[in-house]
Amino acid sequence: MATMVEDYNAESDIELVRLSRRGDKGAFEALFHRYYKIVASIGYRYTGDIASAEDVAQETFLKVWTHLGDFQQRHSGGFRAWLARIARSSAIDAVRKRKPSLSLDETWLNEDDPSLESKVEERERAEDVQYAIMKLPERSREVLILREYGELSYAEIADVLGIPIGTVMSRLNYARKALRRGLKEYLEIG
Repeated sequence: MATMVEDYNAESDIELVRLSRRGDKGAFEALFHRYYKIVASIGYRYTGDIASAEDVAQETFLKVWTHLGDFQQRHSGGFRAWLARIARSSAIDAVRKRKPSLSLDETWLNEDDPSLESKVEERERAEDVQYAIMKLPERSREVLILREYGELSYAEIADVLGIPIGTVMSRLNYARKALRRGLKEYLEIG
């Protein structure tokens, strides 16, 4: 699924937060670019909707900017876990406010495009995965989203959800098995 952020460095996050607190918009922009895809992915997996995921990401970074003073360097899990906690909260709020809907980009359905069939198949496969994820029990779904799409470590997930690492591992194992079973017929997973 997702790969871990290659340039993840807790010390550089702390330095960027420190500079951002002083009003350095470039430092905050670096944090934004480092984590936008992860936050949007968390938003999408919770909401099931691309537009809502983008709203979640914007809301998350707005909250981060306005609450940078609340972040403590000694915070267990570090900046990335703190950010994921805010993204999770924003996504849950978005789910409560809206019903999921799919939006299609008009340029996506260009009839002259020879790869239209493969685009349709890819879109259907992505929808099948999203549907299977949304069918998981909430607790297992959260752990899966934070690990595979939020790219958090087990310890960071435990911190975000306030549960033991063993529980994280158990829920993740259950979620992966259930997802595999749910997708077997669609994706021919063995």
